[in-house]
Amino acid sequence: MENKTVIITGASMGLGKEMAKLFIQKNSQVVMNSSNEENLRKAYIELGSPKNAVYLAGDISKPETGQRLVELALQKFNSVDVLINNAGLFAPKPFLEVKESDLDLYWKVNLKGTYFASQAVIPQMLKQKAGSIINMGTVLVDHAIGGFPATAPLTSKGAIHALTRQLAAEFGKDNIKINTIAPGIIRSPLQGKIGIEDADSLAGLHVLNRIGEAHEIAEAAYYLATSNFVTGETLNVAGGHSIGHAI
Repeated sequence: MENKTVIITGASMGLGKEMAKLFIQKNSQVVMNSSNEENLRKAYIELGSPKNAVYLAGDISKPETGQRLVELALQKFNSVDVLINNAGLFAPKPFLEVKESDLDLYWKVNLKGTYFASQAVIPQMLKQKAGSIINMGTVLVDHAIGGFPATAPLTSKGAIHALTRQLAAEFGKDNIKINTIAPGIIRSPLQGKIGIEDADSLAGLHVLNRIGEAHEIAEAAYYLATSNFVTGETLNVAGGHSIGHAI
């Protein structure tokens, strides 16, 4: 991945920031994005204000943000090799309490963000005759938890899983690989945002009897970015969540 250009959305904190850190360390050229400019600038500075990275704030659910990210990548680094659609929202809410505004929010940020950003990068990848898109789903799409009602975000994430397979089929002949990472419970700021005070208390949901760490998702993203013969797949990085439980 040295000198390859990687666009990462949702890069100001959590998994996205950890991905940016890893790709920067691997001497990739990184374009960081987040809707919150202050948090994005802070993350860039915390990563050492690296010369092989730039950042651009913007709402990824708007098509023009994806276009601006591509323009910046080409201006600064002359290529667009990898897109990681990491930006997203996720929170539990009982099905009977879900409002139309909830559905609109998740579909806007999670699905439209992934969809429009992918639309923005694929024309350049077609010119380069190569590329990799990595989407962020969730293991809960295939292995739901009754005590964790999250139909609103899960429907948007399920759509992302389906989008991955269809795009992989459409653009496989063009040497563009599209895959999904489906995380389990990962230690990140997200846990606190959704009211989980002790993320480690959920360790039993995984047969490894521990929760995941952000760097493990970043490593999975790096693997998919460098793989030349994997496409249309959903990579569960979930400690065995989908095959059983330690509880």
